[in-house]
Amino acid sequence: MRLWASVGAGLLLASVAASTSGADADAARAAKALFFDRKYAEARAAWEAIVVAGRGDESESAAFWIARCSENLGELDLGFKQYSEFLARQPKDVALAEEAKTSRVGIAARLVKSGRPDLLPVLQKALADPSRTVRYFTALQASGLGGELGRLAVPVLQGIVCDEKDPDLVDRAKLGLLKVDPMLLSQNPCARAGAGSNPTKPARPASWIRIRIYERGSQQPSVSINLPFGLAEMVFKSLPEDAQRELKRKGLADADAFWEKLKGLGPAQILDIQGEDGEKIQIWLE
Repeated sequence: MRLWASVGAGLLLASVAASTSGADADAARAAKALFFDRKYAEARAAWEAIVVAGRGDESESAAFWIARCSENLGELDLGFKQYSEFLARQPKDVALAEEAKTSRVGIAARLVKSGRPDLLPVLQKALADPSRTVRYFTALQASGLGGELGRLAVPVLQGIVCDEKDPDLVDRAKLGLLKVDPMLLSQNPCARAGAGSNPTKPARPASWIRIRIYERGSQQPSVSINLPFGLAEMVFKSLPEDAQRELKRKGLADADAFWEKLKGLGPAQILDIQGEDGEKIQIWLE
């Protein structure tokens, strides 16, 4: 009788556990539905209820979704704090942890731009994260912030240019290097320190900016622009001061320094982008 009583108790506990797990999964599905309907406040409340229940894996992932809701509500400081709390749990879901790290980096970059230098160490640390995805994302964000952080991102950006095959990612890394210092594109980014290569001879100054835009399947450009470098420089420098300030805030150097460095690149390929629909954009200096 005792044996059958033990078996019966075990079956009852298993039944309760299965019922609880099913209830948690249903609650999580309902919370996700609210999130994807962009009802972020309601979704956050639903996820918070799952955390309070404190059962199983759904409780762990709920902490991530709470932070995601706060981020989408524009509550950046709270979202940053909640992502940090989620990561402090040392979540078992590696993909979710990686996504939380990149989201946290994105928030930190936005807050730094708005005048929060206290978050710079977060970005500096993320540049050395074990996850390649996190390092790459952080480097692309850091390149737009300029200063010392932008310079710290250079090795990661150069690694993307040298090691990655995705042309879109490579072009984004080149843009990042251009933001930090246009002269970086005149150097060989794949020349590792201590390789013993000879210094590159200074390039002759560029005199033309060439832009070509191709429609899908076309061998002839639909847009062809050949702009004398001096004219482009003059137009850029004549921009209103507020426009120049905005460009500088987004990571471009001041007009004088930017054009002097860009001119010093000499003949160089700047961008060669293939779009998802087959269109192509090429920009180079001659």
